[in-house]
Amino acid sequence: MKHTLPLLFSFLVLGTLHSQSITGTWKTIDDETNEAKSHLELFVGDGKLYGKVSKLLKSAPDKLCDKCPGERKNQPILGMIVLVDMKEKEGYWQSGSILDPEKGKWYNCKIWLKNGDPNTLVVRGYIGPFYRTQYWYRV
Repeated sequence: MKHTLPLLFSFLVLGTLHSQSITGTWKTIDDETNEAKSHLELFVGDGKLYGKVSKLLKSAPDKLCDKCPGERKNQPILGMIVLVDMKEKEGYWQSGSILDPEKGKWYNCKIWLKNGDPNTLVVRGYIGPFYRTQYWYRV
């Protein structure tokens, strides 16, 4: 019995640490319409956070990014990496960029877990002093 309590505590701590990670799949919610738009898979590579569209909820799966700039123009949105080069600093993922395929615009970005809710991600995109905030939910 005396070994059971420390073991149980260890599982509880490990479960809490895992739930605090922002990697995994998130349901994106449009900040203008409040509609679910897609699933984004967040993953870490070379110490930076990236996000790839893993499912489209409103659009056809073969929808192309006709407004996207550069190499993403007219490429399928499904499978597209739209969150790039995010670095973890001071409790936030920041200093990277996020693409809005509907508008074809890149935004500077900052991401963090909502205080007290590890299943809600706050995503803020900036252009100069102007910003948009979305709330994404863990799938």
